Amino acid sequence: MGSTERPTFSSDASRRLYEYVERHGTVERHKLREYVSLSSDEFGSRLEELKADGYLEEDGGTLQIGFEFGAVETYESDDLAFAIRPGRHDDFDGLIETIRDVTDTETYVVAETVAEELLYENAVTRHNAVRSRVFFVATVEGDVVGWTHLELPQVERRRGTAEQTVGVREAYRGRGIGSKLLERGIEWADANGYRKVYNSVPVTNDRALEFLTDRGWDTEAIRRNHYAIDEELVDEVMMAREL
Repeated sequence: MGSTERPTFSSDASRRLYEYVERHGTVERHKLREYVSLSSDEFGSRLEELKADGYLEEDGGTLQIGFEFGAVETYESDDLAFAIRPGRHDDFDGLIETIRDVTDTETYVVAETVAEELLYENAVTRHNAVRSRVFFVATVEGDVVGWTHLELPQVERRRGTAEQTVGVREAYRGRGIGSKLLERGIEWADANGYRKVYNSVPVTNDRALEFLTDRGWDTEAIRRNHYAIDEELVDEVMMAREL
């Protein structure tokens, strides 16, 4: 399955299998078998078809969405080695902790919303006919220390733009991790036919605005009094980068 290809299915049974895994993030094979009313032969056939099409992946009897979007890249900065790779369901707890580490020290409302959506849906990757999202994570010795996230609307008239968030734990800033994450997301969007990425932050988040401006992003719009922060109305700055 291509990264932005909408899933299509040969049967209603295949669709139900895919949608169950997509909603739950990861599913053990035997639990999926219990969910659908199929014979063992048809279940096996439909599942193998979904795997062959790249819609599902199986690892040790656990199924998850097959959504390929890049390999592991490793970097060194001073005395620190870090890797950037596609996010997966195993990163769920680390992602939540990292996003909250960032939003505890600076106002980043969109990132807060992403964390709440992850908790509500209990799934890192989403890919259906309405919306998709992907994550790349930065890891140090296997622990998640940063992320970039792309929200990918599947509605035809909005499919050319992607919303991006990015953040790094405070203890790991100043090592170039945020820049590498930002560019990894932009490269993915560009390679998959997107024409623009945008990032929305409160006008009071000077660090984020400076970070994006220094990397070629432009202010596209300002929404007046868009956020209520500490009982004050605050403007939202919509930053964008054309691809």
